[in-house]
Amino acid sequence: MEKIITLEEAVSKINDGMTVMIGGFLGTGSPDLLVDKIIEKGIKNLTVVANDTSFPDQNIGKLVVERNVSKVIVSHIGTNPETGRQMNAGELDVVLVPQGTLAEQVRAGGAGLGGILTPTGLGTIVEEGKEKVVVDGETFILEKPIKADVAIIRASKVDRKGNCVFDKSARNFNPLMAMAAETVIVEADEIVEVGSIDPDRVMTPHIFVSYIVKGAK
Repeated sequence: MEKIITLEEAVSKINDGMTVMIGGFLGTGSPDLLVDKIIEKGIKNLTVVANDTSFPDQNIGKLVVERNVSKVIVSHIGTNPETGRQMNAGELDVVLVPQGTLAEQVRAGGAGLGGILTPTGLGTIVEEGKEKVVVDGETFILEKPIKADVAIIRASKVDRKGNCVFDKSARNFNPLMAMAAETVIVEADEIVEVGSIDPDRVMTPHIFVSYIVKGAK
């Protein structure tokens, strides 16, 4: 199957009301072209799973400003005042999750696990409404796996089958999210022929990738 498609075709896979994972960390490693096309197409009522909501004028932050998002599951919102304003006004549902816990919940979703056990959040509002499990006398919160309908990620180099290489810290959440969604769309800075990437450098194997879009670089 040919995985390389146009930006228009890629965003046609995303519909109103879907849960969408977006890779990146404060915009580093985030799929800018895909996000801009979501805004252009007017796709609404999305639940976005991401590390953060970036800045008001960048990537995920623009989705918040343009009201494409009804809920975000993130580790922090401090760099985007509009996220906080909408949350306080009751216009946006914000679920804040400790960063390590969020990464592990996404990993659990991709690995087919029933959840993870963590002590992070015990004795705080994080534990409210959640099941607790005692192991060898130690108490843990059971955090359930997170999955998505679609993950949109960004890689520096992708071959035509979908094997991905991420550049330094741009790796962040991208490989985890590629395993935890039904459909995975990669925005590739560079598309190369199969065999031109050293197998030892492949960070996300092609089996997890549904579609490839040529990025701006």
